[in-house]
Amino acid sequence: MNAHTEVRLLQGPAGVLECALDGAQDAPGLALLCHPHPLHGGTMQHKVVQTLARAFVQLGWRVVRFNYRGVGQSEGAWDAGRGEVDDAMSVLESLRAPGQPLALAGFSFGSYVASQVAARVAPQAPAQALVLVGPAVETFPLAPVPADTLVIHGELDDVVSLRGVLDWARPQALPVTVVPGAGHFFHGQMGLLKSLVLRGCRPPLAMPG
Repeated sequence: MNAHTEVRLLQGPAGVLECALDGAQDAPGLALLCHPHPLHGGTMQHKVVQTLARAFVQLGWRVVRFNYRGVGQSEGAWDAGRGEVDDAMSVLESLRAPGQPLALAGFSFGSYVASQVAARVAPQAPAQALVLVGPAVETFPLAPVPADTLVIHGELDDVVSLRGVLDWARPQALPVTVVPGAGHFFHGQMGLLKSLVLRGCRPPLAMPG
């Protein structure tokens, strides 16, 4: 993201995983960000993911982005979502200290990954925040999410319909923040997207005790 970004190669379930970390090394919380579909050009360098990273760094989180298997320097091959969730869990297990405050965020396919990770960690150490941008609810089975999840969607999204997102959110009584005039990739709306995350999320809460 900038000159202060630290790049790491971590061992994952299908080989090495390429990661990028931003923010203060001694930040109390870790924010894990999940990028869009790798078969459609999604990488950890995607502008929406980088915008999410900037927001979480500004809120005081240590932020990690990573490339799923088969993307960039990450080894392995596309696994239809199953292995990509395992990749995210592996990065989290490598970098998250026991009980450390956690935030999760994802864009498009990455929202599916983030929701599945949130469901997996919830029984032991749930995430403090979950942000889903343009969630791919029509093509991937998102896990049920907490009531305080921040969902952001473009009014004119032609990849994932707003109606589909509302149909997914309705049974969960989950509010959806709709950005007027925005498409799936929020062209020209990065500043607004960042401000929505800054307003909708909090700095990491210190660990109890």
